[in-house]
Amino acid sequence: MTSDFETRLRAVSLRVTKPRLAVMAALTDHPHVDTDRVLGLVRSELPTVSHQAVYDVLRALTDTGLVRRIQPAGATARYEMRVRDNHHHVVCRSCGAIADVDCATGNAPCLTASDDHGFVIDEAEVVYWGTCPSCVSTRSEGNQ
Repeated sequence: MTSDFETRLRAVSLRVTKPRLAVMAALTDHPHVDTDRVLGLVRSELPTVSHQAVYDVLRALTDTGLVRRIQPAGATARYEMRVRDNHHHVVCRSCGAIADVDCATGNAPCLTASDDHGFVIDEAEVVYWGTCPSCVSTRSEGNQ
């Protein structure tokens, strides 16, 4: 996997560094995590990495399209390695859990705007909101 990360970094003209590789590995294993969680995961591998270094890596990876930054309304920004497929997300209103939802139908951007106002649309972002199975189960147990 590391050589795949190295190839991706070089393809967007980024130097291969230990912090970049560690962030990519963390996001591959733990999608939809916030910056603090990324920092904790990276520090388990690189204990001396700074908070600023992780912020800088996330910004560079996001700017080059290697990482996607999502920020559902009222939530902190989260990051994931799944990019360029125009997938969407479902968010639990109770615990904040996030899961991927593939494009509902057709090709990207999945949805056709009723009026594009002359824009050339290449992406649609949809966030579904609800309650995850774990929270539904907890609520059901509490009502018994």
